[in-house]
Amino acid sequence: MVLEIAQIDVQPGQEDAFAAAYAQARPWLANTDGCLTTRMTRGVESPSRFVLLVEWESVQAHEENFRATDRFTQWRTILSPFFAKPPFVEHYTDLPGQG
Repeated sequence: MVLEIAQIDVQPGQEDAFAAAYAQARPWLANTDGCLTTRMTRGVESPSRFVLLVEWESVQAHEENFRATDRFTQWRTILSPFFAKPPFVEHYTDLPGQG
């Protein structure tokens, strides 16, 4: 399992519209083969900052089943008008012996 963490800075004043757009776009992501879970969070101290947490079966599942498809194009078309800058995205794996 791989955890994708995407930091998304939204244009100030557009936070509620972004949250509504995310609700519309979420199925494009959540219904992708290899996507295990999705969760969007919003900053308390920085309410224009959102963090998307996605568990994938693998980095390849993210890149091949989502990023390289029309699913990603649809996702970005819905959400990108709200971005203050491009999202910062990285993948993480758990340390051994967790749980």
